[in-house]
Amino acid sequence: MVLGFFLWRHSGWNRTCTPIELPSVKYVIVFLLIIIGPVVISAANYRLGERRGNWQTADRSSAGLLPNASEHPDALIRVYAARTVRWRGIFAVHSWIIVKERGTPHYTRYDYTAWGEPIRMDGFTPDGRWFGALPETVVSVDGEDAERLIPKIRSVIETYKFRAYGDYHPWPGPNSNTFVQAALDAVPELNAVLPPTAIGKDYPYHGEWYGPTPSRTGIFLNLAGYLGLKVGWVEGIELNLLGGVIGIDLRRPAIKLPAVGRLGVQLSP
Repeated sequence: MVLGFFLWRHSGWNRTCTPIELPSVKYVIVFLLIIIGPVVISAANYRLGERRGNWQTADRSSAGLLPNASEHPDALIRVYAARTVRWRGIFAVHSWIIVKERGTPHYTRYDYTAWGEPIRMDGFTPDGRWFGALPETVVSVDGEDAERLIPKIRSVIETYKFRAYGDYHPWPGPNSNTFVQAALDAVPELNAVLPPTAIGKDYPYHGEWYGPTPSRTGIFLNLAGYLGLKVGWVEGIELNLLGGVIGIDLRRPAIKLPAVGRLGVQLSP
């Protein structure tokens, strides 16, 4: 007992060290709450209000985000994101790309999916609900700007390297968000950022561990999509932990949280 008291007094766990030790513990607890709290909130929303039932019978009809293609002669680019299927929607969104050249009477939709041939063209309604989930607009470009950028997007799609059966991996990628991010990387003029719930967007498509951010306004560090950091004017500050993102957007004020997403100014009108 005496020996135990002596060791306690000299081990650094006595009161004289408490002011030094406690702040670090508090920071760890706060950090864990920032990660776990949003997941709990998103899981509760899924459980109580956002469950979409059987994916086979889920609503995939138009969400009314696009005009009739035949009545919209201008070129157009859209990127949409919607909560993914079943329990995975607690954590992540699925994103896809829509393009329309000037004068064409139809839209072309590109998805990257886990079933069949990964790159799927016009497999779904262009602005359709993703198995019941309403999409949000991430990128919206029309007219001459869209006409100029569409060839760059199509070039990435045509040469996308993860296009074989079995290339799709839900986590950490490559998945649908890796696919869309690769296209956005090729057109930094868009100044586009996928939502923090787009797990897979940070999978290193080109294999780099560091370099300029997609917008060329900052730098990134990346460890195979499992861990990373981005600091840029367009991207803001993003810490990637196992695919989930915690961060701050200063350009369009918002905080970024795993599972919940952006809280602040919308990504796109």
